[in-house]
Amino acid sequence: MQDDIRAAGAINVQDFLNEHRFSPFQWLIFALCFLIVLLDGFDTAAIGFIAPSLIKDWGVSRQALAPVLSAALFGLAAGALFAGPLSDRVGRKVVLAASVMLFGVACAWSSFSTSLTELAILRFVTGLGLGAAMPNAVTLMSEYCPEKRRSTLTNAMFCGFPLGAAFGGFLAAWMIPQWGWRSVLMLGGVVPVLVAIVIVLLLPESVRFLLAKGGRQDKVRAALRRISASADKASAFVMSEKAPASKATSGMGVIMSRPYLVGTLMLWLTYFMGLVIFYSLINWMPLLLKDAGLSPQNATLVSALFPLGGVGAVFFGYLMDRYNPTAVVAVGFALTAASIFAIGQSADNLAVLMGVVFVAGVVMNTAQSSLPSLAAAFYPTQGRATGVSWMMGVGRLGGIAGSFLVAELARQQFGIQGIFAVVALAGVAAMLALLVKLAAEPKLRGQV
Repeated sequence: MQDDIRAAGAINVQDFLNEHRFSPFQWLIFALCFLIVLLDGFDTAAIGFIAPSLIKDWGVSRQALAPVLSAALFGLAAGALFAGPLSDRVGRKVVLAASVMLFGVACAWSSFSTSLTELAILRFVTGLGLGAAMPNAVTLMSEYCPEKRRSTLTNAMFCGFPLGAAFGGFLAAWMIPQWGWRSVLMLGGVVPVLVAIVIVLLLPESVRFLLAKGGRQDKVRAALRRISASADKASAFVMSEKAPASKATSGMGVIMSRPYLVGTLMLWLTYFMGLVIFYSLINWMPLLLKDAGLSPQNATLVSALFPLGGVGAVFFGYLMDRYNPTAVVAVGFALTAASIFAIGQSADNLAVLMGVVFVAGVVMNTAQSSLPSLAAAFYPTQGRATGVSWMMGVGRLGGIAGSFLVAELARQQFGIQGIFAVVALAGVAAMLALLVKLAAEPKLRGQV
């Protein structure tokens, strides 16, 4: 079929991307998407950085701050669920620009908040934009990548999230003593607004989306010409999908259609379980280790090792591009379960505990950060944004569940070994879900 296409003078866009070197234009797309995800990480974590200052300045209790801390989580879920289908209908670029502008304006506006209620509402709106931005950045980036480097590049882009969260911590520690907590929110708002303007001016629409929607050939040619001048030689541009076709006309219809239904549900379950683990440990590990006999300082130090492992996603992306990507991520969650179980068994030895927590953070954050790339490769163009965003949106509920899980286990008087054993089961569930996806969708393995 590809020979017939070439004989007619038409070029398949994915073949074009595969055959040409990764151009400065594609690196620009990567840089902008990386920056969007980095800002996503910064703004998601910003409320945690300013929480101590809020308590001090406004004289509120930790309990009263809970709605503010959780508002963005609900917004993240809602934004992802809404934006994916919209992106598959109107385009990646317009939804991405609008979502970045939304979370920028809302974050900047929240710096003028005068009450917890006002701040909670604005954090929810910020979450809407954040939840919509990340899956669209993942989708757009994946659709400009050559097949053999797609997972590596997409995972590398996704590393912007933990880096943004970590960078935000350093910035907040420097800014708050000088200008107060409001300056952190203002910075987290002004920069995304500027980035949204750059997106409108420089970021292209996905050529795969344009072709899927019967877009103008001149727009496709103009975008591909910035990768290679050989695009001018094509009489037309076409797109083929290796994944099974769906008769559905909407993104939601595609991901819930028979060829994709089992895989869709298993991706939702996997992302949900991954966030159960992440938020259980991020929110509760310092207290659990303190209760196990560590000093408050050591408990905080050890816990801080856990979120450092997200950059390992680049290595997983490399493996996913060379082996079965679903199997690679399943192995990551198996190692996650084993290492989290080991944390509970190591609490009485500080040196071993530090090593185990770091390893758990590396494998857990790496496996979780690889899921958007896995989802983007699983779905066809007409349902890709919906598939990625709904996986992330439904999965956000796992973050909410994880926040309450350990509290309930502690109330039931589970010891530290029992608590970490239960949390480790979420890693086992994620691994099994991916194995079910692998078995149920053999024709889709590693394909776009």
